[in-house]
Order: sequence, then C-alpha cells, then structure tokens
Amino acid sequence: MKIKLNYLDTAEASELENISEVLLKINRSAAVVKGGRRFSFSALSIAGNRDGTVGHGFGKARQVPAAIEKAAKDARKHLMRVPVNADGTIPHEVTGRHCGSMIRMLPASPGTGIIAGASVRAVCEMAGVHNILTKSYGSNNPINLIKATFHALSQLRTPEEIAELRGVEL
Repeated sequence: MKIKLNYLDTAEASELENISEVLLKINRSAAVVKGGRRFSFSALSIAGNRDGTVGHGFGKARQVPAAIEKAAKDARKHLMRVPVNADGTIPHEVTGRHCGSMIRMLPASPGTGIIAGASVRAVCEMAGVHNILTKSYGSNNPINLIKATFHALSQLRTPEEIAELRGVEL
C-alpha cells in the first residue's frame, strides 16, 4: 500500500518564515575497501515553524556536516500542514504505519504535555502540538517511526473539513 502525503507546494513553502530544524539522528556506516574502511554518514532532520507546519528530511554524505545540510534541505522540501486545536492538540485519534513501525496518536487535555518517544516528540514539537498522547508499536527505528507519524498526521481532518465533506453545518 503506497501512502500519499499532502506536502506543501514550493510556493506555499517559500512563504513560510521562522522555520527551524532539529537534528534527530546521525548514523555512521562503513564499507570495507582495499586499504581499510570507508565511512559514510546519514542524518535525519525535522523542520517546522511550531505553528502547524512540519517536515522531515534524510541526507547522506561522506562527512557529517554535509549529511546534516542535505537532511535540513530535504526537510524544508517535505513540509506539510497539521491541524492543531486551540487547546494545542490534534482533532481526533489516528494511527499511522510505515514498514514495521506503527504509531497511535490520541488528543489530550490541556496541561498533559507531549507524551511520546524522542522521534515522535520532535515531530509534535515542530508541528506546534502541545498536548498529545502517543504509543509506538513494532519497530523503534527512528526513520520508520517518523514516516509512520507523518502518515498519521496526514489522516487528520478538522471538524470543518468533515462537515464540508458530509454537506452538513456545524
């Protein structure tokens, strides 16, 4: 099953300001060649404006700074809008899946805070969600968890959108 995420187009993304990045993970991998090992690095980054827009990026390079730069650039390319209530939580419960990871996200009452692991917490903070309960199942690979989180966030609908789809008034 191929998942389609609702990324912002380049015109919308270029209008946004105050986008900051958080580096989530750096991974080192080695290829054994004649004469020793050749190291390469991958970086996982989250970008957002802490007000309903968030994105994720993954970059690979031979040096760490180049990998981080590529990940940040990729995160700015993959921005999406997240509906957040006035209480700072999500409108309804959602479940997202990617590969072996599954994430369940539940709205929380004001004052609860972000109850989540490191990967999901970074996404929620960058999206501007202040109160949420989450539980991850299956693989705890940060890349798959973030993609599962974005799958869950892409399923969120506001009450206004649902009313419009159904053709009723709130």
